[in-house]
Amino acid sequence: MDSKAYWVGFNLVKGIGAVRLRQIIDFFGTLEIAWNSPKEGLLAAGLSSRIADNFQQVRSQINLDLIMANIEKKHIKVLTWEDSDYPRRLKEINQAPPVIFVNGSINVEDDWAVAVVGTRRVTPYGRQVTAEIARFLAQNGVTVVSGLARGVDAIAHQTALQTGGRTIAVLGNGVDVVYPTEHRKLASEIASQGALVSDYALGTPPDGVNFPPRNRIISGLSLATVVVEAGETSGALITAEFAVEQGRDVFAVPGSILTPQSEGTNRLIEQGARPLLKMAEILDALKLEQIPEKQLTRKINPTSGVEKNILNCLSQDPMHVDELCSLSGLPISEVSATLTMLELKGMVTQVGGMHYVVARDIKGLYKTK
Repeated sequence: MDSKAYWVGFNLVKGIGAVRLRQIIDFFGTLEIAWNSPKEGLLAAGLSSRIADNFQQVRSQINLDLIMANIEKKHIKVLTWEDSDYPRRLKEINQAPPVIFVNGSINVEDDWAVAVVGTRRVTPYGRQVTAEIARFLAQNGVTVVSGLARGVDAIAHQTALQTGGRTIAVLGNGVDVVYPTEHRKLASEIASQGALVSDYALGTPPDGVNFPPRNRIISGLSLATVVVEAGETSGALITAEFAVEQGRDVFAVPGSILTPQSEGTNRLIEQGARPLLKMAEILDALKLEQIPEKQLTRKINPTSGVEKNILNCLSQDPMHVDELCSLSGLPISEVSATLTMLELKGMVTQVGGMHYVVARDIKGLYKTK
């Protein structure tokens, strides 16, 4: 049986999330061993009796072979922490989902993504601004991430598609279920020009309790989150909160103090979010001006062993090229040439005086454990 089947199985057990699954893996070594363990073994791994009972009930009621066959039949991709193509930005967040289901594809281009979220009750102003933001991002090679909801989400997805860009929709249900139902055509287009993503099992229906947790994936996939319009209780504000917790940038579009849809965004600005006054500010703040060139350079020139050595030496603290030579064990000529290539790829930045730092968008990716 495919080892991913056990990840999918554990994903169905209520009470076993990222923290407990890591605990289980550390104790048993593999999920296959854990899956076949008696209750006593699960208790020894640190699970409560209630969760161990939940697990045994799920295990007795499902057929992993049939579940995996259904996933394959629907052409859904399963990505786990162990997969090299698991979205690396998402993997950086605290308690990243152990399993995500993907209808479509997540590509290297999606390393540069920005979430565009907001109210379902969008105003004409919000509609115009959302379209302009999504169009600008797509034209500059930035993937637009949102939640497939009515209003701001749908406009962001549609505009990105119409502009020829990539877009990812994160769902609060299974990726084989479309909600709202009128977005079936939109969902199909997103799957062909991006991806539908969820950490909920196939067949999971939409439920109000599912949507706040899925917002951590929207922000987790993205370098930044832009909130266009949001009331005081809008789910978009939850996405912004997750973005802050994850150390990602938050932009908010200022609005009229007389409009309920702007109460949340204006409050975000008051609390420290960056007011988005010009579209280019997103690229400037995130240093994304040269995305197409960086993407092309990375594709043409994959990261070499020498480059990984250099990246492993660097951090967010400036390091002089002489110290890099000493740490890497490489001659100055090779270090200098490698740094030049890494700068072209957008993976390191020179901060003056021959001092370098690793670029924020790849920090930690090449660090050895």
